[in-house]
Amino acid sequence: SARAFLSSARIRSAAINWKEDVRRWHPNQEWIWAPGGFGVFDPGINALSIATHILPAMFITSAVLNFPENRASPVAARVTFRTSNGLPVTMDLDWLQTGPQSWDILADTDKGAMVLSGGGSKLAIDGKVIHEEPEAEYPMLYKRFAEIVRAGVSDVDLAPLQHVADAFMLGKRNVVEAFFD
Repeated sequence: SARAFLSSARIRSAAINWKEDVRRWHPNQEWIWAPGGFGVFDPGINALSIATHILPAMFITSAVLNFPENRASPVAARVTFRTSNGLPVTMDLDWLQTGPQSWDILADTDKGAMVLSGGGSKLAIDGKVIHEEPEAEYPMLYKRFAEIVRAGVSDVDLAPLQHVADAFMLGKRNVVEAFFD
C-alpha cells in the first residue's frame, strides 16, 4: 500500500492534485457554494483524508483560495504544507477541470516516485503499477459506517477538517470570474 511504501522510504516532497469538473459532480447544487458549503474543499477533504493517512503529520504554511465573484465558497485553491520534519507538501484543488479528472497524490522518495491515482485506487512506483483496484470509495465508506454503527463505536479523523478550516482562516482570498452552472 501507499502508506507502507512511504513509511519505508525517505520522502523528499509530496504533492496532492485533486481536480475535477464541478458541473459533472455537483450540478446545480447551490448549497455547496453557500457559506460553510466548502466549495472545492468538498472533494479536497477526500484528498486530505488519504494524505493524512499516508503522509507524516503536516501543517499549513500558506494558502490561496479563488472565490468566484458571485459565490461564497472557493472554486480553486493552492495550499502549501510542511511536516514536522520540514517535508514540503503542496495541494492544488481545481473545480473547473474538464475531460479526465485528476485525483492524485505524488511523492518523490529515495526509493522512487510514487503516484497514488484514481482517488487512491491505483498505486505506481516509478511508473510500475504495484496495486490497482476498481474505484470503490462510497461502497467502502458505507460498509465502514455499517460496521461502526453495529459496533457502537466512533471512527473520526479530524485532521482533514482541521486543514480545511486552517486554509479558510489563513488563506489569501482572490476574487475570480463569476461561476454559473
